[in-house]
Amino acid sequence: MKIFICCSKHFYNKIPDIKRELEQFGHVVTLPNSYDNPLREEEIKEIGSQEHALWKANMIKQQDAKVRSNDAILVLNFEKNGIQNYIGGATFLEMFRAFDLGKSIFLYYPIPDGMLRDEILAFRPTVITGDLSLVKDTVYDRS
Repeated sequence: MKIFICCSKHFYNKIPDIKRELEQFGHVVTLPNSYDNPLREEEIKEIGSQEHALWKANMIKQQDAKVRSNDAILVLNFEKNGIQNYIGGATFLEMFRAFDLGKSIFLYYPIPDGMLRDEILAFRPTVITGDLSLVKDTVYDRS
């Protein structure tokens, strides 16, 4: 299965081990935008707000293409700044696109509490609670 890893750039340090394990299960892994340069967004912000908006729009287009070209997404939702199972805006958009396209959605940890909880529940993700062996081809009736 082809899997796109989605997460906050603050979790990029956790990706190598997860990627390796997924590949051991025979999956092909697509890495997040800016994985090779996680501080790029901060550099762009320094240039100016218009440049940042254009850069961000390009990142959203790239993530759309990545979701489309994969069978599933795996959301790494670790604790960030005291927020359990954190899912940020860009990751939420990736989840929505996966849902919209009928792709499988896997959450590393349970759905976080917060204002988007109902929407994330509606996406019907599979929560694997850190067990990557549970990332398998799944067909969902999302109707």
